[in-house]
Amino acid sequence: MVAGFFPILRKYFLLVFLCGIFSLSGCDNDLFGIFGSTDLDERWSARNSFKFPGFHDRNLSLGDEYSFIMLADTHIEGSLFGLGKLKDVIDSDSDIKFVVFNGDITQNGKQKDVDRFTKLAVDLGVPCYPAAGNHDIYFGSWPVWKKNIGSTCYKIDGGSATLLVLDSANAFFGAKQLDWLEKELKKANGRVFVFTHVNPFIENPLDIQQFTDIRERARVVSLLEGRCDIMFTGHVHRRIINKAGGVNYITVEDYRSTSVYCKVFVTKDKVRWEFKKL
Repeated sequence: MVAGFFPILRKYFLLVFLCGIFSLSGCDNDLFGIFGSTDLDERWSARNSFKFPGFHDRNLSLGDEYSFIMLADTHIEGSLFGLGKLKDVIDSDSDIKFVVFNGDITQNGKQKDVDRFTKLAVDLGVPCYPAAGNHDIYFGSWPVWKKNIGSTCYKIDGGSATLLVLDSANAFFGAKQLDWLEKELKKANGRVFVFTHVNPFIENPLDIQQFTDIRERARVVSLLEGRCDIMFTGHVHRRIINKAGGVNYITVEDYRSTSVYCKVFVTKDKVRWEFKKL
């Protein structure tokens, strides 16, 4: 009886230890959401295949002065956690031209939560651009994203600015995507803003969902230097602001537990940002 008890006890403590590790890692991890998606090639081949946003929302004319909102890690799960109040913010400020949801939009990619997001996005009354996070794609949820949203890697031409959304849901970009980024940067109009979920510069031994290829990091910095205004990321659930090669790198804390979003103000001469709460 006693001899059989200790193996059970060891398994129990191992499970508790693993759950503790996952709870300390960057994302709001779900124990069974840590395993990587196997849909990378299909996601790449589906680039620029859109269900949402619609055609008109992908063709902007921003002008020289405007603002936009970026938020990350909303982790929608049965509730919007107050995201509906974004409409009041947008309705009170006509300078806000679009919103970017920068990954982990849902907690586990379920159809009903993706529906909640797309309905919210349409109701906001301005174009909304989603970036895929690990929570959106894992759990076998790529088919749901593909059916309802489509591309995880795409460009939005805003006339005076170019928005580039990258797929880092598996904690790397891959050579094909970075080749695509290089080509798009060379022909991009005006200011350039890059959005992706996972911060490629954070090293956290407790985060199993992080970039590990230093060559990719070096290439990203080299590609963006002198060409991009800001690269926005999320995932680590805390605010980080760095600058390298003339590029600002902004990581916003998770919306779900903080209600924080980043509002970016663009003029012909400069770009500035503020962090606000809903």
